Amino acid sequence: MSVEFVGIDPNTDRDHCPTVWADGEAQEVLLQGWKPDAKTHAQCEATSPANGSVPDTEAIVRIPARMIPMIREACDAVERAQLR
Repeated sequence: MSVEFVGIDPNTDRDHCPTVWADGEAQEVLLQGWKPDAKTHAQCEATSPANGSVPDTEAIVRIPARMIPMIREACDAVERAQLR
């Protein structure tokens, strides 16, 4: 697995730390974030075009907007790996 650390929430307290990684081999971006509250989770499911609730193998996570540059960097890393 070629997972590359990209960044961590700059406002982290090191115990609750949204994080971004890129996996060039699998061509995926990995995100660690906060779980939404039950109300927000239900709203996400209600507005999704998917059939049914979020499966146990998937998750909804919250990522702060200040991490958008890290997410872009991870996307770029995955795209670069795809071009090799």
